Amino acid sequence: MQTPAETAPLSGIRVIDAGQILAAPFCSTLLGEFGAEVIKVEPPGTGDANRGSVSFAQDNRGQKSVTLDVTRPDGAALFRRLCDVSDILVENNRPGALEKWGLAPETLRESNPGLVVVRISGYGQTGPYRDRAGFDRVALAFAGITALTGYPGLPPVRPGYFVADYGAGIFAAFGALAALRARELSGRGQDVDMALYEAVWRMSGTHAANYGLSGKDRERSGNYFPGVVPAEQFETSDGQFLVVNATTQRSFEKLCQAMGQPELIQDPRFTPRKHLLENHAAIHAIIAEWAAARELEDCQQTLDRFGVPATKVYNTSDIVGDPHFAARHQVISVDSTDHGQLLQPGVVPILTETPGQVRGRAPMLGEHNEEVYRGLLGLAEDEYGRLRAAGVL
Repeated sequence: MQTPAETAPLSGIRVIDAGQILAAPFCSTLLGEFGAEVIKVEPPGTGDANRGSVSFAQDNRGQKSVTLDVTRPDGAALFRRLCDVSDILVENNRPGALEKWGLAPETLRESNPGLVVVRISGYGQTGPYRDRAGFDRVALAFAGITALTGYPGLPPVRPGYFVADYGAGIFAAFGALAALRARELSGRGQDVDMALYEAVWRMSGTHAANYGLSGKDRERSGNYFPGVVPAEQFETSDGQFLVVNATTQRSFEKLCQAMGQPELIQDPRFTPRKHLLENHAAIHAIIAEWAAARELEDCQQTLDRFGVPATKVYNTSDIVGDPHFAARHQVISVDSTDHGQLLQPGVVPILTETPGQVRGRAPMLGEHNEEVYRGLLGLAEDEYGRLRAAGVL
C-alpha cells in the first residue's frame, strides 16, 4: 500500500537536516518516511563526512540536498531563512556550534516562534561533560552496556549494531513529534535535547533499580541473564544455533512438554520457580542435550507446535531470504548513486492506514540547490549566482 505524499501523516511538515554521519540524518529520514519534506544542508564541496558510503545511502534516503556554508555570514543568513519556512531543525554538532555561528535556537525562534530544534550530541546540551566528543562506541561504554556485554573473565565487547546512534535517532524523532504536538497547544517551538548515551541508558531495563537495591554492579554473564530462565542459545545437530526463551511458568511447562519430558515440571530442582532460577545451569544442560540430538528445523517445528518462543540465530543471509521479513517488506531494494541497488531495512513502524514509505534515494551533493534556493526561498538569479561564485553554496 502506497501513501500519497499529500495524505501521509507528516505531510506539510518541513525538516532541515543539518546533521551528518548517523543519528541526526537517521532521525530526519524517519520523519521523511512518514511524509515530511527533509532538506539536508551540507558544506559545499565536501558534504556529509559519511558521503559515498552505503550507510549514507541508507540513512539519508528520501532527503533533498542543498549546499551551504553556515559558518559565513551570508550562509548563516540563508540558513536562517530556511529555518523560517520550516517546522523542525535537526542537528548533531558539538554543543555550542549553532551559537558560535549566530544560529542559536532561541534566536531562530525570533522570526519563527514555532520552530522545533532537535539537538543530538554525545552527552547533551547541559552537564559537566557537555563539551566532550562522543560517538556511538563511546556512548555505549558511558551508558553501561559495554561493561555487561561479553563473558566473565574476558574483556567487555561492543554490541553488533550502532545502538546509541540509531537509538538516539529514534528517541529524537519521537521528541520532535511530541514537541510538534506541544506546539499545537502553545504555539511555541522548543528544543529537543537528546544525548547518545541517554538513548542506551533509557533502554537499560532495571539495572539502576537492581543496583539501588543491592549496591552491587552486575557482572558480565555471557548469554545468561540473571533471573531470566530458561533462556540460552543451543547448538543443534546440524551446527545451527537456536535461541529458546521460555521464561514464564506457562512457557516453561510448554517447553518441557515439547521436549517430551513433562516430568520436569514437577522436578524439585525446578519447582517452585526460585529453584528453577537457582538451577539454571541444570535446565540449560537438559535443553542443550535435547537440541543437540535434533536438526534445527525439527527443533523449530516442535517448539512452534507447542507455542514455545524460539528461533534460529539469524545471519543477514537468513534475514534476506526469510519469507516473514519479505511478507512485512522489511528487506527492500533502494537505488543509490554510488552503489546501484542496495538492500536496506524497510520502514517501521507499520501504520495500517497511512504507512510510511521510502520516497527516493539519498541525494547527490547539492542536487536540490535550485529547487530550494530559487524555488522555495525565491532567490533572484543574480543573487543565487553571486552566492555560488563566492562558495557560500
